[in-house]
Amino acid sequence: MKNSLFSSLKNDAPAGLVVFLVAVPLCLGIALASGAPLFSGIIAGMVGGIVVTMFSGSHLGVSGPAAGLAAIVLVGIQELGSFEIFLVAVVIAGIIQFILGVARAGIIGYYFPSSVIKGMLAAIGIIIILKQIPHAFGYDADPEGDLGFFQADGENTFSELVNMVSFISSGAITIALISLAILILWEQKFIRRFRITQVVQGPLVVVISGILMAIFFAGTSLEVSQEHMVSIPVASNLTGFIDQFTLPDFNAFAMPEVWILGITIAIVASLETLLCVEATDKLDPQKRVTPTSKELRAQGIGNIVAGLIGGLPVTQVIVRSSANIQSGGRTRASALIHGLLILLSAMLIPNILNMIPLASLAAILLVVGYKLAKPSLFKQMLKSGHPQFIPFVVTVLAIVLTDLLKGIGIGMAVAVFYILLNNLKNPFVLKETHDKAHKHYRIVLAEMVTFLNKAQILKELNRVPNDAELLIDASRTRHIQHDVLEILNDFKESAKYKNIDLKMCCTDQLDLNGYKQSLGELMVEIKTIQTSQKDDELEEINA
Repeated sequence: MKNSLFSSLKNDAPAGLVVFLVAVPLCLGIALASGAPLFSGIIAGMVGGIVVTMFSGSHLGVSGPAAGLAAIVLVGIQELGSFEIFLVAVVIAGIIQFILGVARAGIIGYYFPSSVIKGMLAAIGIIIILKQIPHAFGYDADPEGDLGFFQADGENTFSELVNMVSFISSGAITIALISLAILILWEQKFIRRFRITQVVQGPLVVVISGILMAIFFAGTSLEVSQEHMVSIPVASNLTGFIDQFTLPDFNAFAMPEVWILGITIAIVASLETLLCVEATDKLDPQKRVTPTSKELRAQGIGNIVAGLIGGLPVTQVIVRSSANIQSGGRTRASALIHGLLILLSAMLIPNILNMIPLASLAAILLVVGYKLAKPSLFKQMLKSGHPQFIPFVVTVLAIVLTDLLKGIGIGMAVAVFYILLNNLKNPFVLKETHDKAHKHYRIVLAEMVTFLNKAQILKELNRVPNDAELLIDASRTRHIQHDVLEILNDFKESAKYKNIDLKMCCTDQLDLNGYKQSLGELMVEIKTIQTSQKDDELEEINA
């Protein structure tokens, strides 16, 4: 069946492998930035890839530990006093998210403007590029997965770029440049003609090449130190692996602080997930729509499981999701494969993973970042006009200079401003005609007329001269607020003294928001024109 879980394994398996390679250092970096055990990030990656995927309706979204929650997790663990108590808050957050999904709260995700979502994608692309440049140069003071402007190491995104100049590793730069060359070459048409390139993806070649180069450079001036490698916790046997899982301390279930933290995590994680869902759906080549409430339920189940076995809270994550899409993922199988690979590698081959240079992974993420923030996207948004371009640019700058949620909030504020501005500019159309005996005026109201339009409507009504005929045409209007009805009602009274012949057209279809009595008062003594006359006049308007 089309789009079933295993219908596109030839595309999903390589994509899942790429996402796995990207996800492992991100899981570890977010755990480090959160002040949590490193293995808790790996657990969250497993849960996001396996558990959430099985219950999710998102075809290309990938879940795991989120950078946006790192600060909340760090403070939460410190204030609660132990990681085991913190896990209870994660379980509570999952329960709340599941309830939100059952209550169909996922509909909130549909209220984010397209300009803001595209701005978020471009901003994430720019952040990925800025954050990965130091890792490509061999300067790894800031942990992978930190996407905030102000970093956990006390620096910010731009100061880190200056600091890296003093800590450049020639071996890391060499690996990064060769890795970028491989990735760019792998995208060229003449290379894609070879069948092997359809089976073996460029990022896998980059990772294998990175391991081989690191081995070859050992003992030379290009040697890459261990701190520039992936660093996954290593268990000596299966028992040691199982011992890395942590159970929550349910004695803390009645603590108010735990519930407050749980509610906070649930709200922030839900918002990040809904934003990522919107962004992922826009990147989906097939333009499929994710059922958002189902996604909240899946995330809730994932966080319940993560809290029960010692994992960080999970959300759908744009970095992994975009890497999945850019790598050719088609169905949920790619996310599932990535989760299974995290589990199997942590159990069986952690030592091999620890041979991967971070510079190789930085090259992969640099390409992902470029594809998210292509110059063509900025040109496209510029051509869309100021109401689209300005919120887009503001969102990009705000996210890059703050963090994801603050930036989205600022972008939303600007987008809403343009909506209100547009509403102010288009409350009505004024038509004016004359014949030998009379002056005829027609005010055609917009689809929605609110209190924001009071001043302009009142101004135009006052422009109608004495002894004129005025038709207020509401044929296109579906909603009119009481404030505007009051203005019209007052004008009805003043029209008597100005000898203005006032008529009202097509009011029976209006949503009056509980003010039918006001309209009734307004319509007293106002002549209602006949249907045939109304049609003639409307044709005149259109002409």
